Amino acid sequence: MQPGRILVAGQDGAFVIKLVGDVRLTLCTTLDEFFDEMLSVEGFASVVVDLSDALNVDSTTLGLLAKLAIKAKERFKFVPLILSTNPDITRVLESMGFDRVFRIREEPLLDDEDLGELPVLPCSEDAVKKRVLEAHRTLMGLSDSNHAKFRELVSLLEGQCF
Repeated sequence: MQPGRILVAGQDGAFVIKLVGDVRLTLCTTLDEFFDEMLSVEGFASVVVDLSDALNVDSTTLGLLAKLAIKAKERFKFVPLILSTNPDITRVLESMGFDRVFRIREEPLLDDEDLGELPVLPCSEDAVKKRVLEAHRTLMGLSDSNHAKFRELVSLLEGQCF
């Protein structure tokens, strides 16, 4: 499976984030740091997350995406758009309650030639564990079924992180 990559573009406060390939927790620091930077940009106006070339998106990545959407709505009164052309990924998004925090569209971007790849940031094992825990706590907060799905994992992670 193609390793995960993160492509981004931004102009005048509008951002596009494209996740490509097998996107896993190894990219969680890169993604989380970029989200923080993006949301702190003066004049932040919008964000589109494109999953049309994603082959797999793990639960940590989903939790970080949910966190992004929640922060965007709280701070900017803005509901982000997520593009998903893969029916399996769309089904996962809907089952996780992403339709509560994102507008979901099942069509791709027309052109991504202006997107640049984010370099993967190094991080410690403890930092990854904390981000994984935070991402899964966010997923748990989206729905009762997510709470049941991730309760044991979060308990296990809490024991390892603290």
